[in-house]
Amino acid sequence: MFSGPDLRTRRQLLKTSAVGFGHVAMSALLGKESLGGTEQSAAPSPSAPQISHVAARAKRVVFLFMKGGPSHVDTFDPKPLLTRDNGKPLPFDLPRITFGTQGNLLKSPWKFQRYGESGLPVSELFPHVAQHVDDLCVLRSVHGTNPAHGGALLKLHTGTDQFVRPSMGSWVIYGLGTENQNLPAFVTICPTLAHGGVNNWGAAFLPAHCQGTPIGNASLAAANATVKHIQNDRISSAAQRRQLDLIRAMNQDHLEVTGRDQALEGRLNSFELAFRMQSAMPEVQNLSSETVATQKLYGMDDAVTEDFGRQCLMARRLLERDVRFVQVTHSDSEVQWDQHSNLYHGHTKNSSEVDKPIAGFLTDLKARGLLDDTLVLWGGEFGRTPTAQGTNGRDHNPHGFTMWMAGGGVKGGYAYGATDDYGYYAAENKMHVNDLHATLLHLLGLNHERLTFRYASRDFRLTDVAGKVAEDILA
Repeated sequence: MFSGPDLRTRRQLLKTSAVGFGHVAMSALLGKESLGGTEQSAAPSPSAPQISHVAARAKRVVFLFMKGGPSHVDTFDPKPLLTRDNGKPLPFDLPRITFGTQGNLLKSPWKFQRYGESGLPVSELFPHVAQHVDDLCVLRSVHGTNPAHGGALLKLHTGTDQFVRPSMGSWVIYGLGTENQNLPAFVTICPTLAHGGVNNWGAAFLPAHCQGTPIGNASLAAANATVKHIQNDRISSAAQRRQLDLIRAMNQDHLEVTGRDQALEGRLNSFELAFRMQSAMPEVQNLSSETVATQKLYGMDDAVTEDFGRQCLMARRLLERDVRFVQVTHSDSEVQWDQHSNLYHGHTKNSSEVDKPIAGFLTDLKARGLLDDTLVLWGGEFGRTPTAQGTNGRDHNPHGFTMWMAGGGVKGGYAYGATDDYGYYAAENKMHVNDLHATLLHLLGLNHERLTFRYASRDFRLTDVAGKVAEDILA
């Protein structure tokens, strides 16, 4: 007969249940794992691997983010009519809202050449990446909604250009968890602190374990981008373990009184992850363990390519240790990819810094068998206009631009979609940023319409109320 709820605390229950206590103790012992020489609580990790909605083509993602907006008509989307009509007025209307004043058409100062069995064209800016063109799925019809860096970065990273929402990396971790409990599930290497900053890798209202972990920032040389305080020279590991156990016990007592507190539980789990990282992260960050040949492959023997090459090599080391989502950002405070003037100088500088490291990264992933189940995404927050601005520069263009994917279940040597004859607007098989996100999630085995989180009395998702998977690019 039901006699009402049992209001005893866990401690009271264990005190009065000798046999039950033995069962709980045995379960705890059997449930503990040894990770990096430390014991884990029997409670399941909030970031434990999750079952995908559909069969996944990719297990992990690396986003090579080119901050500032690389010009598609100068890199992967050649426009013969732009060359022919150089100096003439644009033969159709400009967007209703533009970022700045624009002039006449400006041809690309770089020649394009076809590469590989696919014959896809790549400009002189990327001679090394061009050697991998048969692995690239070039998305020529991506478009967004915001012509300003801040809004466009947020749109690309979070699906909205107006509100604080979870980043795409955070959504991936929420949906899939991680397969390495000793490292963060989502790492961003040398991220920019401008134009949205932490919001571009933040978890917003998702659980705390979905938050991206930054290593350095764009104002630091990659050689100095390390996890701070990763080792404690004053207190032994055993003493730290006792401290954490005491903190957790006191907070668990608090939770028994107050009930579920997601923020507090997330903080406790972050303490545990930080403790485990002490044994795992120093080894990951030690690039000197790589062979001289590997370091040279990434361009670390050249002052021009060393910085971004170091970031890419760090990304590979994280990916092979099953970090689920890694972002690598190319940005600096002077040039970036934002050439409103002097396009030739800026894009030449930027491409020379990233071309060889990216090619080396693709080579290395493929040689290690990682490219098949790693989705590589390359691109910026928007493209550039085919019209001139300033002294031979180009304005922001969110209306049609190029990104590319490689590995992870996409067709290689394939171009999807198209912009108009001059490269201003997405024209064929248009791929909105929402569609890009839906496709990325699908490749990871996640249905973007089912990946939802209820917050403030409504369901949210990365793609909001839109998004369509680009089925044609699936291998």
